[in-house]
Amino acid sequence: MKTLDPELQAHLEGGATTLAWCWKITRHDGQVMGFTDHDIDLIVEGVTYKAGTGFTAGEITSALGLAVDTMQAEAALSAAEITEEDIAAGRYDDADVEILRVNWQKPSQWVLMRKGNLGEVTRSGKAFSAEIRGLAHRLNQPQGRLYQFTCDAMLGDQRCGVSLSSESYRGFGSVEAVKANRRLDAGGLSNFPVRWFERGRLVWTTGANAGVASEVKTHRQEAGIVFIELWQAPAGIIAVNDQFMVEAGCDKRFATCRAKFANGANFRGFPHMPTNDFVMAYPNPGEANLDGGGNFAGE
Repeated sequence: MKTLDPELQAHLEGGATTLAWCWKITRHDGQVMGFTDHDIDLIVEGVTYKAGTGFTAGEITSALGLAVDTMQAEAALSAAEITEEDIAAGRYDDADVEILRVNWQKPSQWVLMRKGNLGEVTRSGKAFSAEIRGLAHRLNQPQGRLYQFTCDAMLGDQRCGVSLSSESYRGFGSVEAVKANRRLDAGGLSNFPVRWFERGRLVWTTGANAGVASEVKTHRQEAGIVFIELWQAPAGIIAVNDQFMVEAGCDKRFATCRAKFANGANFRGFPHMPTNDFVMAYPNPGEANLDGGGNFAGE
């Protein structure tokens, strides 16, 4: 049950209402934007909710228990507000969303109707559609560690312990040629072994994609030319002389952790985890488990 401001309660009980929907989006970089379906801008609690953006919302579905409440929001791409480049760069991923019901004649009268996060965002032409998920979706996120062969830490985080600021694991380069908007010849990386940056992170420091991070798919060398291919083309056009920083990649295997990063002591996986075949195995002459002992030296 919601507790309403007495003036708003009186307005609702008056019969004829002047209500509008407002949406506030707070990105993880701190930028706050407001939108309304009213025909003029509204200012609520210091936030300007802009009209005329084409921002509309679908039906909100709610259920008892811990089911995730969802709704769909649609809007036109606006160069001044939500841009295709920002969506492609992931700046709206999991952004905080608040949905308000506001008395547009007196914007000081409002009530918070829903709070959640942006889910899947899709683009189609000059419009976008975003799923808004209720707070219960946080309960669906995996918690704790995973029992698996590969490491469940992020390269460079506190659990991993590798410092990506080291010159050994970070390179700075520039674009010498563009073969496609996700494949480029890179200068400044000739001192690094091939495949060193595969699965790593490339951050553009200049150009149309400045500040945007991309994942590296391939790092190779052909005829003395180093080239990098990204998993996904950035929204902006890659141009010759664009500058970037790229970090070493990790395939999450114990052998890589030990050989590439000398970090085997901090490996956060279970490389000796028995497989299904091992669990179902039985002693056979000539096989390692003939006597029921361990599979590794010293066991």
